[in-house]
Amino acid sequence: MTHPLLSAQTGQKALLLGNEAIARGALEAGVAFASAYPGTPSSEIALQFFQIARETDLYFEYSANEKVSLEVAAGAAMCGLRAIVSMKHVGLNVASDALMTLAYTGIPGALVVAVADDPFMYSSQNEQDSRYYAKLASLPVLEPSSVAEAKDMARYAFDLSEMLKLPVILRTTTRINHASGVVEFGHLRARNTAGSFQKAPFSYVCIPSVSRTLHPLLLKRMAQAENIAEESRWNIIEGEGPWGVACNGASYGYVSDAIAEGGFKNRFRILRLGMSYPISEKRVLQFLSGLEKVLVVEEGEPFMEEAIRCVAQQAGLTTPIAGKRTDLFSRLYEFDPAIVKNALNHYFGLALAIAKPIGTQGLPPLPDRPPNLCPGCPHRGAYTAIREVLGDSAIYPTDIGCYTLGLHAPLNMGDFLIAMGAGVGSAGGFAKATGRKVVAFIGDSTFFHSGLSPLANAVYNRHDFLLVILDNGTTGMTGHQPHPGVDVSHLNIERSPIDMESVVRGLGVQNVFTVNPLHFRKTVDAVKQASACTGPSVLIAKALCPLYAKTLPGQKPKTPYVVRHDRCKDHRVCVDKTGCPAFSVTSAGVEIDALRCAGCSLCAQLCPEKAIAPLAREIKTP
Repeated sequence: MTHPLLSAQTGQKALLLGNEAIARGALEAGVAFASAYPGTPSSEIALQFFQIARETDLYFEYSANEKVSLEVAAGAAMCGLRAIVSMKHVGLNVASDALMTLAYTGIPGALVVAVADDPFMYSSQNEQDSRYYAKLASLPVLEPSSVAEAKDMARYAFDLSEMLKLPVILRTTTRINHASGVVEFGHLRARNTAGSFQKAPFSYVCIPSVSRTLHPLLLKRMAQAENIAEESRWNIIEGEGPWGVACNGASYGYVSDAIAEGGFKNRFRILRLGMSYPISEKRVLQFLSGLEKVLVVEEGEPFMEEAIRCVAQQAGLTTPIAGKRTDLFSRLYEFDPAIVKNALNHYFGLALAIAKPIGTQGLPPLPDRPPNLCPGCPHRGAYTAIREVLGDSAIYPTDIGCYTLGLHAPLNMGDFLIAMGAGVGSAGGFAKATGRKVVAFIGDSTFFHSGLSPLANAVYNRHDFLLVILDNGTTGMTGHQPHPGVDVSHLNIERSPIDMESVVRGLGVQNVFTVNPLHFRKTVDAVKQASACTGPSVLIAKALCPLYAKTLPGQKPKTPYVVRHDRCKDHRVCVDKTGCPAFSVTSAGVEIDALRCAGCSLCAQLCPEKAIAPLAREIKTP
């Protein structure tokens, strides 16, 4: 079955997710090489390429991390191919080392860096604004305001990159990535997959003497980009009136809708910057001309606001310009129509109607639904065993992944978290500084992403801590993408998975233990042995993610468990120790939802009365 994004029917319309639209735009541009490390809200971009690569000659890979992903895509672009790399905003931090110097070398082909920012941190540890990377690296930025525009901008980004011989950043936010909209398909450009590399070491090998000649070239290319920005169709001015609103991305929709709903089109001039860096100074001056006051509407940092103020100051304009301030817009979180309308009302003295929330009077309060590990998640078994042995006596630096949810009660497994791989890196610092037992957690995908270097560092510097690698056989949090340790032969993809234990031993770790964390007593024993070791020791808790396991051939569903009330003494050890969401506490006692239970048997192993048994055995005589 042909992937729907491969349709060659020009003019066809389809309802697409923003990330799907970006992938379609890349296909229309003739993308030949794609790479990614998955991260919400960008993950679906890579998913399309993963699926399409199985049907076409498009090359795609899930790389070990974002830096590697950018580097392999850069290698392809250096050979004249059209390449795209996708990641979330914090992934750009990882890739930034390569990106900064890649801007110096430039690229003979085309390279689009699709970066998804996450205002409000729906699935992220911070809400940084990636536009500042463009300013830091001197690279152009495109920002779509709709799903349809995401497709068109993605296609254009390749042309712009090829024209400037520079990587181009396509910056989106969650509201664009995960919105759905109608997209009209354009022509699919023929894909060129045969590249060639022309050696030019004194242009591409960035030793200091070479880089001194490349930096002026980069600035010359950015001057060309400034000229392109002045005429860019992505920078638009709408309306005529005494008041101005400058906006970008999703905020453009909120602004234009609010002004149209209020019937104030004749009062406002709107500047929408789709090519937001380098800023179009002429277009900004055209926008500012004759305005009484200006409001800048942008999520995140005052990037546009600062640029517009700078243009106004250089032109000697004294037009009041406001944006990020306590009575208008915050640097926190994402916007919505009500936030934008409130700011318009306050700054311009309007009375735009704000939609009232749906009345909930008389309705019972919703129960709390804190994020939780899935029923049957093997991480729960590992955490429960470690808490059984070490309780609160140890310090628990953790990492980015599903297992981060071990933070919550009753598991309480997480004391420090800043970035991928930092659980391992910081563990040595905690151990050296306190002398206490330290247990660090990292997932299998995250270990290959950024755990190898800090573990090597721990071995060399004799850090004293236990590292628990929670190996569930997939990249669980972002949608079960493969990583270098995953066997994908069932997908007819030839890869040689890397054995986790061999890697750990190869780094010099002497004390390595591998256990199935759903075998509770064996895991407790392994934790005791591993935590008694000095120096860095590693416990590999290896069991498949139950959701991922369902997708594998030959996997049979496990029998769910039930509580035998004739034996249950209502100690609630099962609930209090595991916090499994398949449990509920009713007036009749503890119950297990058979539709949610994954049959992992962890609770049955913990029950002191052996009152939890497989459903099939419930009807048998004790």
